[in-house]
Amino acid sequence: MIKQPPYLKKGDKIALVCPAKKLPKPIDNAIATLERWGLEVIIGESVYASHHQFAGTDKLRTDDIQRFLNDPTIKAIICGRGGYGSIRIIDDLDFTAFEKQPKWFVGFSDVTIILSHIFAQTQTQCLHAQMPYTFDDSTEEAIQSLKKSLFGEAQQYQYKSEFKNRTGSCEGLLIGGNLTLLAMMQGSVSEMNFDNKILFLEDVGEQEYSIDRMMRMLKRAGKLENLSGLIIGAFNEIEEEKISFGQTVDEVIWQVVKDYNYPVCFNFPTGHIDNNLSMALGAQVALTVETNNVHFKYL
Repeated sequence: MIKQPPYLKKGDKIALVCPAKKLPKPIDNAIATLERWGLEVIIGESVYASHHQFAGTDKLRTDDIQRFLNDPTIKAIICGRGGYGSIRIIDDLDFTAFEKQPKWFVGFSDVTIILSHIFAQTQTQCLHAQMPYTFDDSTEEAIQSLKKSLFGEAQQYQYKSEFKNRTGSCEGLLIGGNLTLLAMMQGSVSEMNFDNKILFLEDVGEQEYSIDRMMRMLKRAGKLENLSGLIIGAFNEIEEEKISFGQTVDEVIWQVVKDYNYPVCFNFPTGHIDNNLSMALGAQVALTVETNNVHFKYL
């Protein structure tokens, strides 16, 4: 049974942590935004820590997150940024107290590892959404989608796709995140069950061949054939190859999934973009895909 953490209310305590890379700039504006929502923001030791490229040593980051996982007064844990480093600490985190008293865990990019682990191991909903480091460059819509997710307000997204979709409608549990990190989770205890799920994928800074390889790996592992639907988010900052790969990212992905029957939509507003809308792993959602129009709704 899927567990949903209690929605936040004014006066609740939330914690900020950095499980991976260190912050290159202050996040005062983001903290002020969270406080305007009526939340009491507790700053973790990892937020301003530094150890080479990381937000403190592995032990410091682990202990910082563990403290808030165990603290029943903390109602949500929001990651300051991603980068690289979550995989170095995930196996040292103990989610026993978290399972007994679930709380919202928020982040995206490298934090996909923690989100995937939480859902795989505890069947608890968590949020793929903007992080304080990205608040300054975010659209107001994306910031509000995070707020609505945390406070339990109804949400639905509509947009136009530039790439031709495969039409259809489906309902199911939402899973997903960063393609690279989801690929890295395969075969581990942090691997989610993909069957009968609506999967969303995004990535940044990869080349077409790498995306092709990861998608084909997921296909060969049987992860793509039993989906209820597939949502392709932003794949941006693609590094140009010396010799052209011959396909765009959307064409690469379509080539891998074209023989399946479920609806597929492209250019969904999620990922390393300013309009990174909140996606709740484990939530029941409805997806309606037309040739160039997409309607997504939390049920």
